[in-house]
Amino acid sequence: MRKLSCWIAVLLLMAACKNKDGVSEDVPEQELIFNYQKMPKKIGLDSTATALSEDWAEFKAFTGSFDVLYKAKNNEDLILAIDDLIEKEKFLAESTYPGILNDLQIKSRQRVLKTYFLKVKASILNNQDTTEPTVEMLEAYNIFLNQFKVVVNSQLDKKLILDEE
Repeated sequence: MRKLSCWIAVLLLMAACKNKDGVSEDVPEQELIFNYQKMPKKIGLDSTATALSEDWAEFKAFTGSFDVLYKAKNNEDLILAIDDLIEKEKFLAESTYPGILNDLQIKSRQRVLKTYFLKVKASILNNQDTTEPTVEMLEAYNIFLNQFKVVVNSQLDKKLILDEE
């Protein structure tokens, strides 16, 4: 009888600990705040790259969207800016690159930048912290702009190197 009463006590204890509604308790969701003060400064293009990209409308629209991104103060502003940047990046990828800027190095940096756009968007949609991916994305943007300087200021003539005559 003693064993039976112990088992009944254990079953009653287990039944009392269960949720009676069958619904788990809601854990209050933590409001994730975008820390815009940690954003790195945007670098500029040098004069030669600026002159080459002056008539490139898609590039101007793309850089203008980054200016909007720097004004984002919360996740709602950030998601709108990221969606706009993804659209502008598509137009930039389909556009005709001017002169020397039609280089695979620049296009590959652009693809890396697109990957960071998608990473930030995924962080927002998954309700994760967006500060770190946004900082990484902005660093990738600065590297993208720096690649313009590298390509423009490159002293190597590929035709001389590849020409076997």
